[in-house]
Amino acid sequence: MLSMAKVPLEQDIQSLKPKKFLMWLFIITSCMLFAALTSAYIVYTGGNPTRGIKVHLPIAFLYSSGLIIVSSLTMHYAFKAAKELQLAKQRLFLGLTILLGFAFFASQWIAWTVLFESGAPFVNSNASESFIYVFSAFHIVHIFAGIGMMAYTYIKQNKGIPHYKNMFNMELTSLFWHFLDILWIYLYVFLLLNQ
Repeated sequence: MLSMAKVPLEQDIQSLKPKKFLMWLFIITSCMLFAALTSAYIVYTGGNPTRGIKVHLPIAFLYSSGLIIVSSLTMHYAFKAAKELQLAKQRLFLGLTILLGFAFFASQWIAWTVLFESGAPFVNSNASESFIYVFSAFHIVHIFAGIGMMAYTYIKQNKGIPHYKNMFNMELTSLFWHFLDILWIYLYVFLLLNQ
């Protein structure tokens, strides 16, 4: 009887492996997308200073960086709490990470507004300044995907799913969110070096 009860659990755990592979595939694809975008910027400017970014990056981008780094810490604490079966703590830190994700979006929106008002609209004669919007907009799409994953994990955890499924959801969500943190830091540094 005991071995029969273990079979569905083992099959269920095995069925999660392809989902993890898909997450890694998505992260690799995203890396390739952003590598292509930054390469396109480098090719467009071609070392020509007249084609470079002529506006200063808004301070809101720096605040965005701080927010996403703090959100990576709260995600780490949510994952740690899940491992230690401290479910209330997991919900707290996951909720904080979701709020920080929305705060990140708000700071990006402020940065776009400042850029627009400083004479760098999305479409202008200097395409290198348009790249700022493209980089951050593509990253924001990924941020909303991450927020969606966190919301799903939060809801499922509240419904009392088995611990191994909760940990699996937390592992994928945490992996993706930390990737988004690293990706934004890369983009921000890239833009700083090219302004």
